[in-house]
Amino acid sequence: MKLHELRPNEGAFQTKKRVGRGVGSGLGKTSGKGHKGQNARSGGGVRPGFEGGQLPLFRRLPKRGFSNAMFKTEYATINVSDLEKFDNGAVVTPELLKEMGILKKQLDGVKVLGNGNLTKKLTVKANKFSSSAIEKIEAIGGKAEVI
Repeated sequence: MKLHELRPNEGAFQTKKRVGRGVGSGLGKTSGKGHKGQNARSGGGVRPGFEGGQLPLFRRLPKRGFSNAMFKTEYATINVSDLEKFDNGAVVTPELLKEMGILKKQLDGVKVLGNGNLTKKLTVKANKFSSSAIEKIEAIGGKAEVI
């Protein structure tokens, strides 16, 4: 197969609907919008959930319960592979990570995840560690300290 022989899969591309073009399209004159009315106008139609003035479903249903979503703790995550940038024997803190540009925001703390490999002996200080991250840091002789 050569580069000029490449074709998209069958059915991957559909011709664009050209409304209001008259002959052949089947969508001439009113462009498939019917005659007059709110939905025939440009910018017409109603917002999602609107039921024509009837009390909408989301307002009819009782509001119950409590969501902790506003108060959950969100950690800024980094991987073990991100720690390769530091020198051997360095003490890695959240402040140092932010200073080096590895972290953009500290959020409610820093969590170290175990993705990737680590070859340098480091002392890592963070709010949380995954079990695989602790294994990889301590396997080389480093320390994982919870702040």
